[in-house]
Amino acid sequence: MNYGKIYYCDVANGEGCRTSLFVSGCTHHCVECFNPQTWDFAYGEPFTTEIENKIIESLKPEYISGLTVLGGEPMEIRNQAVIRPFLQRVRKEVDHGNIWLYSGYTWEELTDRENERCYCPDTEDILNNIDVLVDGRFIIEKKDLTLPFRGSSNQRIIDVGKTLKENRIVLYEVQDNRSVF
Repeated sequence: MNYGKIYYCDVANGEGCRTSLFVSGCTHHCVECFNPQTWDFAYGEPFTTEIENKIIESLKPEYISGLTVLGGEPMEIRNQAVIRPFLQRVRKEVDHGNIWLYSGYTWEELTDRENERCYCPDTEDILNNIDVLVDGRFIIEKKDLTLPFRGSSNQRIIDVGKTLKENRIVLYEVQDNRSVF
């Protein structure tokens, strides 16, 4: 897997001050995507153990609220094989914070074992290792810059732990109510 960017101390892609990893590769190709260069799976640099180590170290200060993984599309099947062990490592080595993941796939698509576009043996482990899923493709006709942490009104911010426990989609209650601009 390649990655396009890493932002340290990012406040735009989840609550608090976070490290955000933008992975490469996306087959959605949303109209007016804010990051179209990441559609190419070969864009950027290889995601190496050295990069993993640097990200994990960046997550250790108490003022860092967590990790956000976005892209591109982290839940493309070919990215999941790298994302799964990385998230497991973050859970093991970082004792605070949460993990947000952005996907153009919906919760329903990601949990549909028949969906060959995004469901694979790694999918359930990834979902079990994240706290928040921002799901759904960006849709230009539903663009709304007033929404916190998402670009269009069809996208949901899902509390993954509660959703798995209650076996129904439970939306995450955003704590950071700051305005966008």
